[in-house]
Amino acid sequence: MACLDKTACLEGNGIGEDAAGGAPPAGSRIQRGRGAVSNPTGRFEPAAREAVDDGWGEPDDLPPLRTEVLIDKARSVIARNASPDIPFDRSINPYRGCEHGCVYCYARPTHAYLGLSPGLDFESKLFAKPDAAILLEKELSKPGYTPRTLAIGTNTDPYQPIERQYRLMRAILEVLARLGHPVSIVTKSALVARDIDLLAPMAKRGLACVAISVTTLDGKLARTMEPRAAAPHRRLATIRQLSEAGIPVSVMVAPIVPAINDSEIEVILEQAHAAGAREAGYVLLRLPLEVRDLVTEWLVTHYPDKARHVLSLLRTMRGGKDYDARWNERMTGTGPYAALIARRFEVALKRIGYLRRHPRLRTDLFKGTPKAAEQLSLF
Repeated sequence: MACLDKTACLEGNGIGEDAAGGAPPAGSRIQRGRGAVSNPTGRFEPAAREAVDDGWGEPDDLPPLRTEVLIDKARSVIARNASPDIPFDRSINPYRGCEHGCVYCYARPTHAYLGLSPGLDFESKLFAKPDAAILLEKELSKPGYTPRTLAIGTNTDPYQPIERQYRLMRAILEVLARLGHPVSIVTKSALVARDIDLLAPMAKRGLACVAISVTTLDGKLARTMEPRAAAPHRRLATIRQLSEAGIPVSVMVAPIVPAINDSEIEVILEQAHAAGAREAGYVLLRLPLEVRDLVTEWLVTHYPDKARHVLSLLRTMRGGKDYDARWNERMTGTGPYAALIARRFEVALKRIGYLRRHPRLRTDLFKGTPKAAEQLSLF
């Protein structure tokens, strides 16, 4: 059924602030191996569609939702930002969308810019940038380029399953290694271990570090929350592999979802440290734009008895709102509950023996700027 008023459609789906804790909204169906339970229309579309139960019933099992990969003919690959609360000013995303299917992913709303849904489309309709390494080398070789740590994995995971086929991350690392450019990687995939042969020599020169995201050690929770990401025990094993190869590795306890995984903070830190992680950080669950409704649907579907409580706790940490995007507060929240999480994290880091501050990656080894003779070679 078509709906011309998107706001009315969202309210009609029963996923508004007051509806959490009831029955799953109409149209919510669990797709095996997928995180989102619906495919809402993107916020820029002129019309939205609302699923309505007509009483005829539907089969219990939906057919598998296949992953589609389209080519993104990007003109550049380095994205820049001036956010004061993140430790980098440039990043690369070799893929748009992410097959890991993490329901909480704050990058989901970016699919709306492509005319697609931040729901199931985000994790099944993906875009690859096959020219990423070529474009990167061109950008790094421009006269006047100043090297700083390049962050990869800050939006979508560079080691998501399709990387096995496209190998874009591998090609990017080959460029960075050859030019002596520093890189920081965030991933929740064990596939990063494939590139130890590149990362270990870079790390030895002070050019690379890796952060592994560990959301939970509960396999069942991981399968519903981030269905196509590496299992928790594989992420710990990956931390060990990276550490034994001499690559500085940290653990990100992210996102922390109150009443869902916040009880695991200390045990995650303990096991990650035992595996070789020496730095750690955390991020409180963020609910920007469509992510709010997707996470609410997920909670009502998988944790109906906890949904209202979880959202209530989140609002106490967001000034009474579902989300507060202010810098220096969006990552950790405010209020007593947020302060308690911060204090628990701080005490655990000190007790377990994590480093307080990691050494900066080197930029003095960069050799990407062409020599004057090379710049004039076309003439």
